[in-house]
Amino acid sequence: MDPQILAFNPEPGVPEQLEPNVRRLLCPNPSPMTFRGTNTYLIGKTEIAVIDPGPQNAEHLQAILAALTPGQSITHIIVTHAHLDHSPLAKALSEETGAPIYAYGDVDAGRSAVMQELADSGLAGGGEGVDADFMPDRVVCGGEVLRGRGWALEVIHTPGHFGNHISLAMEDICFCGDHVMGWASSLVSPPDGDLTDFMASCEKLRARDWRVFHAGHGAPIDDPAGRLDWLMTHRKGREAEILKALQDGPATAQALAEMIYVETPAALLPAATRNVFAHLIDLYGKNMVSAPVGLSAEAVFEPL
Repeated sequence: MDPQILAFNPEPGVPEQLEPNVRRLLCPNPSPMTFRGTNTYLIGKTEIAVIDPGPQNAEHLQAILAALTPGQSITHIIVTHAHLDHSPLAKALSEETGAPIYAYGDVDAGRSAVMQELADSGLAGGGEGVDADFMPDRVVCGGEVLRGRGWALEVIHTPGHFGNHISLAMEDICFCGDHVMGWASSLVSPPDGDLTDFMASCEKLRARDWRVFHAGHGAPIDDPAGRLDWLMTHRKGREAEILKALQDGPATAQALAEMIYVETPAALLPAATRNVFAHLIDLYGKNMVSAPVGLSAEAVFEPL
């Protein structure tokens, strides 16, 4: 990994001032999927919004509460999406503070029809794991603005990594959750992840002028437009690799992942397979591949 990326290594539980109205707390939950851990953001100076409280972690809960200074209180708890590394602590934090939990909806909210069909067929999500019990107190929608004293956050629905994923705009700052990260490309794992939606959400964010992205994991992204361009180019390149590999004959997502991700550690191949499957579903929707026996994680795909 790039040494500049590895240089991001803040001390967990210690608030860092990123902007006049923004502090970051790192949760101590490092892993191959979360990098150094989940970034929790505290917005405001008196009425505080907490973005992504993180996993069920008593130490991190106490760190969030300890970050409050005299005269500060938590009034909003906002969850970008219902993965286990972002949402479970919201309930305990709400019980401690009385603040309501805001999100786009439960784990099924925002899911596309094709992904719902896959979920109904028994396909389960991979990657970070789904917080199946997550339910916000207040459902938000794209374009809605959440307000506290001295701050306003515009909700942007950005499905792709997860159907109920939202990003939050504060002037030229975007809190982009796991949709865009600087240390890795975002996981898109069906049925929770949808590559067609992911690319559309990238285009939606790319249409606006941002100064910085504060992501769910890793360091701030100081060139948001460049990172979005890289992400979209990366995905288009992966699509080309899959179509090229299919010229050698029909194949499953797993077989294609093993052909394409030759330098990926074995432990991460299941996630790579899900990424390939996400591409195949997108290609299927664009009538560029077929699956003669229907869409499934084990389906054999061939080019059209």
